[in-house]
Amino acid sequence: MEISCLQYRITKEEKKEFDETGILMIEDALSPAQVEALTVATDRVYERRVSEGHDPKSALFFPNFIPEDKGFVDLVDYEKIVPKVWGILGWNIYLYHGHLIVTPPSGKTRDNKTFGWHQDSGRMNVEMESHPRPRMSFKVAYFLSDTSQEGRGNFWVIPGSHLCDTLALPEGGEGQPDGAIPVLAKPGTAVFFDRRLWHTATPNWSDITRKVLFYGYGYRWIRTKDDMTVQDLWEGSDLIRRQLLGDGVNCNGHYTPTDADVPLRVWLREHSPEDAT
Repeated sequence: MEISCLQYRITKEEKKEFDETGILMIEDALSPAQVEALTVATDRVYERRVSEGHDPKSALFFPNFIPEDKGFVDLVDYEKIVPKVWGILGWNIYLYHGHLIVTPPSGKTRDNKTFGWHQDSGRMNVEMESHPRPRMSFKVAYFLSDTSQEGRGNFWVIPGSHLCDTLALPEGGEGQPDGAIPVLAKPGTAVFFDRRLWHTATPNWSDITRKVLFYGYGYRWIRTKDDMTVQDLWEGSDLIRRQLLGDGVNCNGHYTPTDADVPLRVWLREHSPEDAT
């Protein structure tokens, strides 16, 4: 990790926005060249899955995508984003979840049906004894296609709803909850969103295929959500990337980490002590 990444640490204003709304958008996080290369890699995965039988008319949800391309791997500890990740969660973190989504045009006429609103993490939302529920993790979504207009398979959110344990849906299955808005993101935008934020996928009523990469960061004592094979990437990775890919000394080190478990903390002690506490 290069010291230059410290210029991208989360600001007080960004942290306040994320804490209050549950969402933070970083425009131009990816360069046009990065967007192009990542799109090529995403298309390669999609085309292979179609050749293997995936219906090209339906959305592709593909977990454990990171080993598929070096460009995907390089985003795990991306210097413009990871400093903001540790600024929110701290240094005892790793990538517990990742998936790409390709949403082709649906070819359907737009309707007003209520979308599939939810919070992430399944049983965590039932079995955690607190109110509001704890953050625990969040995702960073990198947008490769242009979803700066509504109707392009945008994901929708209700800003501030991460502090609400329940959500009232419209009666009759028509319309959206109060406060619901589409996320309008240009190519290259990175969107942070709290796992507790009430959000939903939507149909793609446009003629543009939506392509997004999702990186889920959480505490090291949370289990992986996918059958991830990123362990194969440990060899050849530096120590901090290895931590973010789930490496560690032993199981107890996830809960009571030593310096060998969390090289990110060691690095922060030297270069950004205020972030190493």
